[in-house]
Formats: sequence, C-alpha cells, structure tokens
Amino acid sequence: MTRCRVASIVLCVVSGFTVCSQAANPLAPKSWPNWMGPNHDGVSTEAGWKATWPEEGLPVAWSRQIGIGFSSISIADGRLFTMGHVDGEEIISCLDANSGDEIWTHRYACGLNDNLHEGGPGATPTVDGDCVYTLGKEGQLYCLNTKTGKMLWEVMLQKDLDVKLPEWGFSSSPVISENQLILEAGRVVSYDKRTGKKNWETAKHQAGYGSAAIFPREGDASFIATLDCEGLRITKLDTGDEVAFQSWPSSFRTNATTPIVQGNRILISAAYNVGCGLFEFDGLALKQVYANKEMRNHFNNSILLDGYLYGFDGNSNLGRVVQLTCMDFETGKVAWKQRGMGCGSLMIADGKLLVLGENGTLVLAKATPEGFEELAKSPFLTGRCWTVPVLFEGRVYGRNAAGKLVCVNLPLK
Repeated sequence: MTRCRVASIVLCVVSGFTVCSQAANPLAPKSWPNWMGPNHDGVSTEAGWKATWPEEGLPVAWSRQIGIGFSSISIADGRLFTMGHVDGEEIISCLDANSGDEIWTHRYACGLNDNLHEGGPGATPTVDGDCVYTLGKEGQLYCLNTKTGKMLWEVMLQKDLDVKLPEWGFSSSPVISENQLILEAGRVVSYDKRTGKKNWETAKHQAGYGSAAIFPREGDASFIATLDCEGLRITKLDTGDEVAFQSWPSSFRTNATTPIVQGNRILISAAYNVGCGLFEFDGLALKQVYANKEMRNHFNNSILLDGYLYGFDGNSNLGRVVQLTCMDFETGKVAWKQRGMGCGSLMIADGKLLVLGENGTLVLAKATPEGFEELAKSPFLTGRCWTVPVLFEGRVYGRNAAGKLVCVNLPLK
C-alpha cells in the first residue's frame, strides 16, 4: 500500500448547493462555489480564453502558502476559499481571488493524519450566500460568515453522530439543498444550514470519503446518492429514510468518489481493482446495467460530458499504470486510454479537458471520444498534485499537497 491510495479520502469529495444565485450568462459564471462547481458536475462553460499557450508556460499571477492538505478551491464574489494544515492547526483561508491577499483566516487545533501521505484537510469549502461551510479532518463542521470569518455555528461530528474518526479522516464536502446541509460521515446526515441543528441521520455504516449527490426523480421527492465503504446508498432527502442499497465494498476501505447521476442512472467507481458500475434507479430499487474494471477511480471523480466519462483509471501502487480514460457512460465501452499523468485530476471547460498531472504539469486536451489530443501544456506546480484545479474568469487555480497555491493567467481571445 503506497501513499497514492491514501489520497482516496483526501480529495473527495463532491459538495455543492442549490440556493446560491448563478450567472445569467453561461459563458461568464459568477462563482465556482463548491467542489465540482455550481452544477456539481465538474464542467464549466466559461469561454473567451485561448487553447494555445505560451511555450515558456502560463504566466503566474500570484502564489502563496496555505498549509498542507488536499482541499480544493471555491470562489464567489471575488473571494477564494480553501483549507490547509500548519503546525497542529487547520486553517480556513479566505483570500482575494485576484491578488491572493489574505482577507481572513479561521484556525483550530487538528491532527495532521499523515499516514502514508502528507495529510491535512481534504474537504472543499461550500459557499452559500453569505455563509461558507467547511469540514475539518477530525469532523469539525463550521459555518462562517464569508465577509468576516465570524463563526455562526459549529458541530463536532464524532460526538454529535456518535461515530469514530475514519482511518483517513473526514473528507466529505458539504452539499446544500435549500435549507439542508448534507454530509456522508459514517452516517448520511442532514443539518439545518442556518442553525446547525440536526434534521435527521441514518444508521451507522463504514464511512466513505466522497460527497453526496442530490437528485430529483420525476413525480417523486428528491433523493441522495452516497458511496460509502460498504456500497451505494440511496436515501430520501426529506426524511433520511434509506430506499435502496447496492453492496460495493472497497478492498482497503477507501471508497472515495461521489456517485454520478444522469436521469435515472447512477454510476459509482472505486479503485484497487474494484471498478465501476452503472445502476438504474426506479425510485424503489437499484438494477445493475453493467460493471467493469475499465474505470477504477482512485480518489478524483470522473467527469461526464456528452455521454462520455473522462477520468483516471487505476492506482499506481498495484504495479499498474494509471491512465486517463474515456468511456461510454451508457455501455461501459472504452473509447481511449492515455498514459503519462499519474494519479491526476481534471475538470472540463468549454468542451476541453483541463488536466493536472500528479507531477504538477497542467495539460489541455480535447474532450472527445475520438482519441486523446493534447492542445497545450504548461508547468504549473511541483511536488505531489492530487487536487483538482479550478478554471475561473480566465485564470487557473491549483495547489499541491505541501500547500503551495498558484494562480496562472490564460491567454484571452
């Protein structure tokens, strides 16, 4: 078991919300307010930037140290939110997205949990209006004012849910739906986002390290899909009642991705030769459509675009080459695989793959099932890079495990 598998928990995470105002112009999004963006799918329609980059690399706008960890980046109203660990404390940082200058920080004591990797927080802050919600490695759930950093409420999950600290710490990014905050934390749990009061909780299970996916069904109430280390769990959003369950155990208790929901179909994926499965949900039960070992996501989610999944298959510590993979969502048939980027991460912007390789190289490629076609490449970071980059307003933001946060400018059209 190497350090690569540990990250399965650190980076997961799908966290989002449904009540923040979004951009009227789809080509100019006003915020990237949570893990995987405003639509919870890792896809941005932002355009106006060039796919040809300078040979010497993209120009750096600013960089700074934010502390050890794998927390990704959220941006809203000109403020950037992320998390890191420094000298026995976790730090929630609010920075000026344009300059990188510190606006405020919130610090609290927390263990590093650096077993087989650098450690540090793995959940991504979730911005909803004037509030930002964060989850610490040891289960410290906070609601802070975005402008001042003032703490509005707090909940300590281990005590409140009567659950133990997961092996790799808590890493579920908060998901907001109207007035509910949803987490996977050894129980699926709902809190009132305004007060921190618990609405409901499910029975205990072996915690996963991904986040919740909230989805509606026509003629039905909304549902929550979560992948914990026992399997895929479907829960009612309003009551927390479990509706369906599909066993999908992880070899090393490291299920770390968020279910991808498309219509009445739900895809889950796990590493360590477990693989992926597509299931049909009719509101009462899950029916398997297919299962294969072609898309074994280790910790970062695949992204779905135009019927195809793009994601990293495999984990290098099993002696297999990790490959960026394009796979048909409906059939599970592989369109292509590409080596050379290690345990990387990606988002999709303007129909292109924005890939951050494990070694810190930023790659732009076509998002097409016809084959891998690199469009541009730039040095970006050094050290271990497992955290998904964010493209927003013509800039790319990214961080490495050691806590270096970098912002680079894209050439504009």
